Amino acid sequence: MTDPTKDLGVLTALLKKFSDETLPRALGLKKRVDAGERLEDWDIEFMHLLGEGTVRMQPLIERCPDYQDVYARMVQLYTEIAERALDNEKGWNNGG
Repeated sequence: MTDPTKDLGVLTALLKKFSDETLPRALGLKKRVDAGERLEDWDIEFMHLLGEGTVRMQPLIERCPDYQDVYARMVQLYTEIAERALDNEKGWNNGG
């Protein structure tokens, strides 16, 4: 059994970090890939860590349904960035 107070504390800390650091960086990446740019190595590492973080957060989010919408939006943003970055790579590799 998990402690709901602990879950809330963890979620509060994660949401603060997400809003202060992760979201601005992710939105910056989205803007760049939407403009056709390729991701740099450190951007790819950030995306890798973001993906791992979403997987690790899933059990916590399942216990806290009030946060599922925010979580789903974060996963959607990650997916959009990854898909667009892959399209951009394919374009560059095909002479784009």
